[in-house]
Amino acid sequence: MSTVPKPKQSLCLLLSVGLSACVGDAALNSAVDTINADDLLADIQTLSSDEFGGRAPSSPGEEQTINHLKTEFEKLGLEPGAGGSFFQEVPLVAITANPGRLDIRGNGARNNFDHGSEFVAGTKRVVGSSQIRNSELVFVGYGVVAPEYDWDDFAAVDVRDKTIVVLVNDPGFATEDPTLFNGRAMTYYGRWTYKFEEAARRGVDGIFIVHETEPAAYGWGVVERGWTGAQFGLVADDNNMSRAAIEGWWTVETARAVFEQAGLSYDSLKALAQTRDFQAIPMGLTASVTVRNEVQQSTSNNVLALLPGTDRADEYFFYMGHWDHFGTDPSLEGDQIFNGALDNATGTAALIELAEAFVSLEQRPSRSIVFMAVTAEEQGLLGSEYYGSNPVYPLENTVAALNMDALNILGPMNDISIVGYGNSELDDYLIEAAATQDRTVSPDPRPEAGSYYRSDHFNFAKVGVPAIYPKPGVDHVEYGADWSQEQAAQYTADKYHQVTDEYSPDWDLAGMVDDLGLFFRIGYRIANESTFPNWSEGSEFKAMRDAMMGTGITR
Repeated sequence: MSTVPKPKQSLCLLLSVGLSACVGDAALNSAVDTINADDLLADIQTLSSDEFGGRAPSSPGEEQTINHLKTEFEKLGLEPGAGGSFFQEVPLVAITANPGRLDIRGNGARNNFDHGSEFVAGTKRVVGSSQIRNSELVFVGYGVVAPEYDWDDFAAVDVRDKTIVVLVNDPGFATEDPTLFNGRAMTYYGRWTYKFEEAARRGVDGIFIVHETEPAAYGWGVVERGWTGAQFGLVADDNNMSRAAIEGWWTVETARAVFEQAGLSYDSLKALAQTRDFQAIPMGLTASVTVRNEVQQSTSNNVLALLPGTDRADEYFFYMGHWDHFGTDPSLEGDQIFNGALDNATGTAALIELAEAFVSLEQRPSRSIVFMAVTAEEQGLLGSEYYGSNPVYPLENTVAALNMDALNILGPMNDISIVGYGNSELDDYLIEAAATQDRTVSPDPRPEAGSYYRSDHFNFAKVGVPAIYPKPGVDHVEYGADWSQEQAAQYTADKYHQVTDEYSPDWDLAGMVDDLGLFFRIGYRIANESTFPNWSEGSEFKAMRDAMMGTGITR
C-alpha cells in the first residue's frame, strides 16, 4: 500500500484562531469529543428506516428526510442557509422509459435484443416518445476527444444522425500505460456522463456504451437497476432536445453478437481502440428502438444550514453529502425498499453530527460553515450540479468543500484515503489532521473506478472550488488491508445500490467517529485561517479558480 508520510509539525502551530495555539487546540479537542457513535447510529437508523421509503427525490420519503434534517439543524440553532429557508428548490424532470426491443439489421441478418437483460435505453429528451429508426451504427472506440492527450476518436468520421457504439472507461485503464491518459486511474473522459455529453455535441442519433464489469467498476445489475423506473434530470430550457434521441448501454455479450453480425471482431477492435492509430469504423448495420416515456416534472430540495462566522462571515466552508437514494420499487418481490444505509445515510447523519460539534464551541469560527445535504446524487449528481449553477453563496467566497459519501462502517483504520489524491492543497490539511491520530493518508485504492467524478464534490470542482473527497482507509487496525478490501468488494457485489444496503448490528462505527474527528479538524482549521487553499499545479481545475480569484488566491 502506498502511503504519504506523516508530517512532523504540530497542528497547534498551523492554526490561526485569534487565541493562543494551545487554547485553540483545547477547544478543538473538546468539540471533537462530542462526536459519538450513538448519535450517528440514531440518525442513520432513522434515515435508512423503511418509514423513509428509500429517500427518493420528489417522494414522501423526501419530505420526511428534508424535514428531519431541518428539525435537527433547528435544534442545534443553525440558521436557514438558502435565503431565509433551509431548502433550495431544485426543478427536476422524471422520465420513466418503456423501451421496446432493440432491432439490429444488416449483413444479411437480423437480431433482436431484450431490454433489461441484454440492453438498456432511455432518453433525456422531455417528450412522450423517442426513437432511432434504421440508424447507421458506427464504432468510435472510447468516444473521446481529448486535445491534451492528443486523442480524437471522431477525427476521421462524421457521426451526425447516426448511432455510435463506444467502450466504457478510457484507454489508460485498458492499457495500464501511465503515459496514456492517467494510466489505470479513470479520467473524466472515461465516465459515461462525458460520453453522452460528447455524443450530444456530435449531433448523433443514438449512443450505446458497451458494459464490462472491470472497467465500469460495477456489474450489469447496477446498470439495469439504474435505468429502471423514473430517471431524473434537471429541467433545461430546450427540454433536452440537444441530447441524443436514445442513450443506453449494451451488455458485452450483446456487443459481441452485434460485432459478429457485422463480420467484425469485438476483441480486435477493442485493442485497436486503445491506440492513437484507431479510426472510427462504420459497422454496416442499422439499429432501431422506440422508447415510450412517462414524463413528470417535479421539485426536489437541497438542504442548507448555516453557522455564521465572526469576522470573516462572508467566506464559507462547506460540508456536503447527498441525502437521496433509490426509493421503493413495487415491481420487486419481497423487499422493495432501497434503504441506502451506507449510501448515504452515513454521510447525511455525519452532517448533523459535525454541526453539533461546531455548535459546541464556545467561540464560533471566523468563517461561516455551511452544512449542505444535496438531492438526486444517485440520478447523476443533479442537486450539486444545480447548486454549482445557482450558488447561494458567491463561488469566489467559497473557500473549499468536503464531501462525505458512504462512510466507514468497518472500524478503526491505520489510514484514510483521498479520492483524487494530489488534486489540491486540501490533501495537506487531511495529512496534518491524520497525524493527530497517528494515521497515514493513502491514495484511492481503486482509481480506475473514477470515483472522483462520481460524487457531489465534483460539481464544486467543475466550477473551480477546491473540494476534497476522503474515503475510509484500507488498512484495518486489527484485520489489515486485505480484509478491508475484501469487505469493500463484497459490499459492491452484494449491497451497492441494492435493497440489501441496510443497517447491520455488525457495523463498527468507531472508525467513522475517528474519520469525522479528522473532518472536523479540517473544517476548523480552514474556518479559522485567512488564506484560501488552491488546486495543485497541473490540476484541470486550477486555471478556473485562479481566473475567478485573480492572480494568486491567497488573501
